[in-house]
Amino acid sequence: RVAITAGNLSKTKSINRMATVFDRTMAQKAVVRPGFGKEGRPIDLFANFYRMKFNPRITVYHYDIEIEPKCPKFLKRKLIHKFAQDNKAKLFQNGLPVYDGNKNVYSSIKLPVGNEATAVEVELPEQVDSRAKKFTIKIKFAASIDMSCLEQVLKGSGYGDIPQETLVVADIVIRHFPSMRYTVAGRSMYQRPEADKRVSLGEATELWTGIYTSARPSNWGLVLNVDESHTAFYEEQPVLDFMAKQLNMRGPINANFSLRDADRMILEKHLKYLRVSVKHQAQKRQYRVEKLTIKTASQISFDVEGKKMSIGQYFKQQYNYTLKYPNLPCIWVSPKEKNTFIPMEVCDIVAGQRCMRKLTDNETRNMIRATAKKPPIRKQGTDEQIGKMQYPRDPYLKQFGFEVDTSMVQVKGRVIQPPKLGYANNQAATAQNGVWDNRGKQFFKPTNIKNWAILMFPPQNQCQSGDVKAFCDMMIKVGRDNGMQIAQPCYVKYLRENEIQSVCNEIKAKAGNNPIDLVYCILPRNSSSCYPRIKHVFENQNAISTQCMEMRNLKPPKAQTIGNILQKVNTKIGGVNNIATDMMNIPIFKTPCIIMGADNAHPAQGEGSRPSVSALVGSVDKFACRYATQIGIQKTDGKKVHSPVIESLQAMVKNMLIKFYQSVRVKPQRIIFYRDGISEGQFYQVMMYEVDAIKKACLELEKGYNPTVTYVVCQKRHHTRLFVQNPRDGDRSGNVPAGTVVDQGVTSTTDFDFYLNSHAGIQGTNKPAKYHVLVDENRFPADAIYKLTYHLCHVYARCTRSVSIPAPTYYAHLATDRARAHLSSAKYNFDSSDGASSVGTGGSRPPRPGQSIEEILRDISPHDATKNKMYWI
Repeated sequence: RVAITAGNLSKTKSINRMATVFDRTMAQKAVVRPGFGKEGRPIDLFANFYRMKFNPRITVYHYDIEIEPKCPKFLKRKLIHKFAQDNKAKLFQNGLPVYDGNKNVYSSIKLPVGNEATAVEVELPEQVDSRAKKFTIKIKFAASIDMSCLEQVLKGSGYGDIPQETLVVADIVIRHFPSMRYTVAGRSMYQRPEADKRVSLGEATELWTGIYTSARPSNWGLVLNVDESHTAFYEEQPVLDFMAKQLNMRGPINANFSLRDADRMILEKHLKYLRVSVKHQAQKRQYRVEKLTIKTASQISFDVEGKKMSIGQYFKQQYNYTLKYPNLPCIWVSPKEKNTFIPMEVCDIVAGQRCMRKLTDNETRNMIRATAKKPPIRKQGTDEQIGKMQYPRDPYLKQFGFEVDTSMVQVKGRVIQPPKLGYANNQAATAQNGVWDNRGKQFFKPTNIKNWAILMFPPQNQCQSGDVKAFCDMMIKVGRDNGMQIAQPCYVKYLRENEIQSVCNEIKAKAGNNPIDLVYCILPRNSSSCYPRIKHVFENQNAISTQCMEMRNLKPPKAQTIGNILQKVNTKIGGVNNIATDMMNIPIFKTPCIIMGADNAHPAQGEGSRPSVSALVGSVDKFACRYATQIGIQKTDGKKVHSPVIESLQAMVKNMLIKFYQSVRVKPQRIIFYRDGISEGQFYQVMMYEVDAIKKACLELEKGYNPTVTYVVCQKRHHTRLFVQNPRDGDRSGNVPAGTVVDQGVTSTTDFDFYLNSHAGIQGTNKPAKYHVLVDENRFPADAIYKLTYHLCHVYARCTRSVSIPAPTYYAHLATDRARAHLSSAKYNFDSSDGASSVGTGGSRPPRPGQSIEEILRDISPHDATKNKMYWI
């Protein structure tokens, strides 16, 4: 839980300048847990937390440091360690300070340093990264931290929120000793695997396994969350090998090989800011890559003692090295202003550099394959990682008064009952561990497809007309079994990607005044550019529903595959596959209620000024199965820190309430709002803005209209894992069963939070979703909110399985993904912050000069007639 401070409130006020409707005084008092749940079958579990002890009588002293000249990040820990060693007696009073890797040092002993900075010179041995050997470190007092405040709050005798600075101290102390042996990346630490255990992910990356640690307050006091962590690092390799992998080159290159401009720009994008070492000198000095030169090594010349000399000539004279590939560009290394150019062939990628870009599909597949471990194996791995940390022998933990137990905690959970799933003709199915069988049952509300087209993008010799006819016949049969009436397609055509617009016009002309129910598209493999274009032309511009399928599913036609596809198709064109009948018995549904889900997706690293995209979905039927959509967009201006709030939420909620009324013919008296995409540090800033926006949207529709709001944050980006103590209690995969709720032990001391594992295990170890109820004007009992959340996981229209988060939250995520795809297919070029070429798959034209964010939103938003459809399913 994050403390509400004046600073946090001022941030929120700067976002919202209008008069505040939501009572912020009440908001600062977070929702108190209304008791623990009682329903469900008890189950004994392990959770990947380890109890901690700390000395509350210790005061920790916080000091700010500044390093001159600027020091590379990977070298800072070495430098501060040397600083502490050289000044152990005089400055650090024979104590052991800890360092966060950035600008903060903590000591359990008060140092002879005041508010004015004290400068100390530190000399490092010759370093591989820089010629500078001497640094000046300026240190000054920042704050004192009383650890007894943490104890008082954990025991319930203190007043207020968890003092965050005490948790920061615990985290830094816990990581300091291992950080001397590990590569630190955020809250995780990694060690390079041994040569015979390395797993290549492809594209010049390899898998590293490490440990994630985070000190957390809980019902039991302070605990340490520990999890196995996996990420991609760049392989140590020659830059020429790196180039071959990134450009998909086959075979060796010859002496005359050169790069095209397009390939050079792609390679530069991947090399930028990586560290390389040189091998033409006795000392393998390291440099950071700034960019690649446009000119080749043979074309770049400079003055040497009044004589013009090329890079190749200089290397021959200075190092007796003849360049093998003089027609390749050089690496321009930092500092950029020194104009230091190094031939690519004498450079190697330095080991230990984390891959920060988005992984390719191939890398992601290999990562999942290598890291998916069954629960008992993952638990064993976590326990082994704890042993490697050597906490009992950690002198820094002892110095600061911390102890870490090495046994995973045991918690009590409960397995709540799934809902009955309703189909047509009063048929019903019951989920067994998150899965149910819909064979022999018809959709709750089936739709008919009378006027539809089928388009084939692969050539006719690969996608034969007879196979297409057989597929259509099977689709008609399976549709009939599910209650759908599907006619033969009225338009069948082979086409290329550049004909999408003209074919769309043909289909509309042939249909005349008859509505087009569906356009079914058969795509070749690797059709990443074709898919967003289809969606943009048909759905965004013409309000025509589409369904895409890869050609590999065409032959032979399988009833199960087609059945799964028809679940999506039926939902897209207005049908309902099944309902959760028991959900209607939850007391909240006795009055009109709208369920909303919201997500906010920000541009990934390297996507420059690409806008953030947000989506809001809201139920438009009494069963909370049909959802309408609103899309929002907000500028980022290339910033690294993006606004976590949905800035246009007020207008989006207003439109959603109107859609609910138009569909149900009654105003909702309750709003249940599930929010995805925010971290704990952003909870209250986002909640206060967005609940205020919801309230204002209601008042904008009608004076005095004030439905009660429950605002729940759903998190999947956490590191909690649950394991059954008795293997007989687990599902077939060894995971905790679907419906497992944990609301005590490893949850908050005061706030209303809980874990829910709502899905069956398929591969690896399940991650339960974590929920935080931040506002609850509907006064849910604990069991009621657990049950509602779990039941909503059963109405996800794509499959006959419960999913890991409530359907509206999942739908909001799908809607943001679709909007981002439209952003690409609209052919915008969003420049990266350094002026480099754009990223994105759509094309090359930038936004028109002076084009506003509102105009871009209109370009990428779904057609007005499509907004009421679940087009993103």
